[in-house]
Order: sequence, then structure tokens, then C-alpha cells
Amino acid sequence: MNKLLDRLSYKYGRFGIPNLMLYVVIAMAGVFIVELFVPNMPLSYFLFFDRSRILAGEWWRIITWAIIPDNTSIVFIIFSLYINWMIGSALEQQWGKFKFNVYYFMGVILTIIGGFITGYTSNTYLYFAMFFAFAMLYPNHQFLLFFIIPIKVKWLALVDAVFFIFTLIMSIIAGDISSVAANIISILNFILFFFDDFRRFLKNQIYYAKHRNNYRNNKFWK
Repeated sequence: MNKLLDRLSYKYGRFGIPNLMLYVVIAMAGVFIVELFVPNMPLSYFLFFDRSRILAGEWWRIITWAIIPDNTSIVFIIFSLYINWMIGSALEQQWGKFKFNVYYFMGVILTIIGGFITGYTSNTYLYFAMFFAFAMLYPNHQFLLFFIIPIKVKWLALVDAVFFIFTLIMSIIAGDISSVAANIISILNFILFFFDDFRRFLKNQIYYAKHRNNYRNNKFWK
């Protein structure tokens, strides 16, 4: 996957949108501000993904769900928007604008597919996938939990991963196969982007475990 993206980036890198996450965050802030100052106009209601409404002609819902803010508190929305911008900017700086664009829009497309399977979706797993990517690249970066407690991003990602797996298991137990498929599809871009890293990690762990056991066995017989 990475080799393919490198080739595509070399050929088509100029078509990438720079500072993509800045535009997304500005759009989310705009939705929040409208709802804050015009409480009688619940803008999010007209933006969320709804398969039946899309098929009825409200086609803009295919994409507008991605800019719905995830909080109604001014303090927490500022924090949330800053985190999304910071993560997106860090990924773009690490990968380049083209590769980050591919990662983000692939997540959007996959989430839309999941939405058409279940009838509804949100941007939760889209930004989960971004957060997981950030945690893979910057595992020791620290956030202030509750604005006070410093905690490394890899531990926050672990908590999110446990939550995701728990949700997946509960959907399986409930027999909600469409939700299972939608949840997996929504973070498939993360799996595809980091598949080689996971494979390399597992291969190294198996190699070290094998040689560690051989060392212990040889030491024992001596």
C-alpha cells in the first residue's frame, strides 16, 4: 500500500489539497457557531447521514456528516477542533499532502459505504482512524487528560481500541452483522495503511521470541 501511494504521490502529488484539516475544522466550527447563535436552527439535523433521506433527494448528506461537530460545549469543542487540526497537520507533515488526502478521503468513502449498509453513520470512526494513525506515528506524544493529567497518546489509543473492539463484540453478540461490517469498513483505511507495519511488528516479535527461547534452552543444557 505504501509503495503504491509513493508512486501515486510522485505522479499526482501536486493535486493534493494542502492544509486539508484546517478547512475541515473551519467548517465544523462554522456549524457549531450557527447552532450556538441560532438555537432555533439545528444545522446538524440537516447535515447528518441518513440513507432514506439521501435516496429521497437530500444528496448533500452523503458528505456533510463529516463536518458535524462532536460536542455542544464551547470549551470542549475548542479542544476537539484543535486536536483534530493538530492530528491532521501532523499526519500531513509526516506523509505529505497527497498521502494524507488519500487517507482522509478513503476514510470518508469507506464510512459512506458503511452508512449505506446500516442506513446511518457518523464521523466518529473517521476521526478515530485519524487518531489511530497519529498514535502509530507519534506514540509518545503527550496530551493533557482533562487539561491536567499528562498521558501518552499510545495509551489513549489503546483505550479507544478496547472501546472499538467491545462495540464490535456487542454487535456480533446482538447479531447485528450490518453494524459489524460498517464498523470494520469505517476504519479499513487505517488497517490498509498500517498493514505492513503490523506484519513487520509480528514478524519481529516471533523472531525475537524464537531466538530468546533458543538462548534459554541452550543455557539450560549447558
